[in-house]
Amino acid sequence: MKRPFTVRTRKLLLDRCSSDTPTKLRRRYDIWYHTFDEQKGSRVWARGREYVMLSSNDYLGLSTHPKVVEAGQRALAKWGSSTTGARLANGSRSYHTELEEALAAFVGKEACHVTNAGYISCMSSIAAFTQRGDVILVDKNIHSCIWDGIRLSSASVERFSHNSPEHLREILVQLDPKTAKLLVIEGVYSMEGHIAPLPEFTEIASEFGCMLVMDDAHGLGVLGDGGRGTASHFGLENEVDVICGSLSKALSSTGGFVASSTEMIEFLRTHSRQTIFSAAISPAQAACALAALEVIQTEPEHLTRLWENTRRYRNLVTSLGLDVWGSDTPAVPIVLGSKERAYEFWKRLMEKGVFSVMSIAPGVPVGKDLVRTAVSARHSEEDFAIIERALAHAARRI
Repeated sequence: MKRPFTVRTRKLLLDRCSSDTPTKLRRRYDIWYHTFDEQKGSRVWARGREYVMLSSNDYLGLSTHPKVVEAGQRALAKWGSSTTGARLANGSRSYHTELEEALAAFVGKEACHVTNAGYISCMSSIAAFTQRGDVILVDKNIHSCIWDGIRLSSASVERFSHNSPEHLREILVQLDPKTAKLLVIEGVYSMEGHIAPLPEFTEIASEFGCMLVMDDAHGLGVLGDGGRGTASHFGLENEVDVICGSLSKALSSTGGFVASSTEMIEFLRTHSRQTIFSAAISPAQAACALAALEVIQTEPEHLTRLWENTRRYRNLVTSLGLDVWGSDTPAVPIVLGSKERAYEFWKRLMEKGVFSVMSIAPGVPVGKDLVRTAVSARHSEEDFAIIERALAHAARRI
């Protein structure tokens, strides 16, 4: 039987994808989504060429530490590749609770919940605790995972200027004191390299009754006593209500965590859809993170080396007259001010064998287009020689 004649209507969403200008430009200039064929320490290989990696978040260089690698291998042999389930259902294992207990103790909290992505953890730390009618006060430079959590919460939003307790206070004095409020900051801002002025923020949170959530993905393992994070750096572990973050930076794994009081974590497990319906972190991921956490506490030389390299690198960059946006951490941006200049600088670094990452508006504020670089404890004398030549070459060419 013949099908009746029907009118075929164009699929507008397919047209949108095929004609998208940003996608065409991204592919033309080949800036992102580079694939590496090999990695050894601080070096990576792509398309037959070797590069010094200068944009990894492997701050302590533990991703190839023998203890971390061996822990992952043992977990894989013992538990298999995955639990193939969510924690709420069939996915919980003893290695999850072991990691959670260790993380909670490390950051000074009663309890912790581990998820399969830092993005998920930080999103859930907002969406789970707020609802329509609440007010979320957020630093305008916060990570996109926080913005997604805010949208899911249906709460009202008030943005304050980056790292500005003064502007935050101006907003709070105008709000109804009876309204539930959540203050969200990052301990270390990954693009800017800035440390949050936590003492001022905790004081304001206490004065105005704000629950305080801090994304410390780039502070954990880097700041504080033995790398315990931004709250430890200021001695304010008890003043931050929720610490969330990632296992994919200094802990050299993948996944995320939320740490808080037992009551808060149990509330999260009851109400967070991101937590309830996400598959459990794999055995190897958890084991690698736990081993890295142990290395951080027993081998402090990695943290010492990180800060030695950070000071050396920052002095090198500023000596060339480049703008590092006042970075105080191993995340060191080189601000060029326009996407054209940022592209040229990034390209010149690549020419000289240094891999970095270009970030442009809206990923950063307008006029702050930059090349994001990051220092690792594993960068060697030979690496620094290559980096210095590359930076000088790129600086001359712009």
